Amino acid sequence: MILEQPPVWFIMIAFVAAIGPLIVIHELGHYWVARLFGVGAETFSIGFGRQVLGWTDKRGTRWKIGWLPLGGYVKFIGDEDATSTTASDSQLSPEDQQRSFHLKPVWQRFLVVLAGPMANFILAILIFAAFFATIGVPRTDNNVVALQPGSPAEVAGVKPGDHVISIADRSTPTFEDITKVVLIRPLERVPLVVERGDQTVTLEIVIGAHEQVDRFGQHFRIGRIGILGGERTFVRLSAPELIPAAASYTLSTTVGMVDFLWQIVSGRRSVKDLGGPIKIAQIAGQQASLGLPDFVLLVALLSINLGFINLLPVPMLDGGHLFFYAVEAVRRRPLSAEALDWAFRGGLALILALLVFVTFNDLGSLGLWDGLQRLIG
Repeated sequence: MILEQPPVWFIMIAFVAAIGPLIVIHELGHYWVARLFGVGAETFSIGFGRQVLGWTDKRGTRWKIGWLPLGGYVKFIGDEDATSTTASDSQLSPEDQQRSFHLKPVWQRFLVVLAGPMANFILAILIFAAFFATIGVPRTDNNVVALQPGSPAEVAGVKPGDHVISIADRSTPTFEDITKVVLIRPLERVPLVVERGDQTVTLEIVIGAHEQVDRFGQHFRIGRIGILGGERTFVRLSAPELIPAAASYTLSTTVGMVDFLWQIVSGRRSVKDLGGPIKIAQIAGQQASLGLPDFVLLVALLSINLGFINLLPVPMLDGGHLFFYAVEAVRRRPLSAEALDWAFRGGLALILALLVFVTFNDLGSLGLWDGLQRLIG
């Protein structure tokens, strides 16, 4: 049964409801750790562009909401602009110099910047822990119960009763781990290690490609190897086990994102698989229409995604700042203002180019370009 796409107004509300809290959590991570080190904040902004709503607290921080909900920033004392470019110390009063972000030790600046992405990972861990506490952790034994005739696994030499130890050099203690690895690797030739009785056997398998249609009629190409596992079970964990299990699940999801990105960079996956704000909004609307649990799980995945992307060593992103602070710690002096300026200009150009590209991808996935081609033709 194919479900209808949610209306545009519902998609927009779902998008803001999903992205807004994630941005707030991210920026609060920066803000609270900065306060811990005595750094003053001039502006705390959710969204960019003209202010829609704002107020000033007793510490002099201007809290505001911009009309474009695609990010946010905290402008600390000593920042020349929202990108944390260093202002001249001569422009600051003696009191402000004590609260200036850029005059703090490099390790404190590093932790302030790192706190934003870490806040997103912590949020995801808490969400997964809440789900594990209520419904349990999905755990299916990695034992091969049966094989689909002619499947990649059968061709590779997998036999019923084998235990899949790893695939593509990724450990697979559960059937869910096997699925995670296989799904994002259609048509890849990878090593497959199984335990067969007292022996460990290494095989080579070419993961099959399967065209899948989701509940909204969207087509996806995923990997499959044609093995059948046992019945899925949900294991209830004790309270002390919840956070470690949720952290492990968050880590494995992040590793999957790293794999996906590397596939794009190495050319094994099409750049058309990259999505942007429009695609995220569409998915948010779809998941929200399925119910609160599906929507909250999406928020957790988006939170991991936001934390991961911000850790990439790209100037303008948190990861770029962390890289420069690491260089500063090794050199025992910061890079020159000119070098940083050129780096941030390049980073901004890269981010804008990527935003334009993924927007074209999003519009294409919605059928806009095919529709225009039919009209012209």
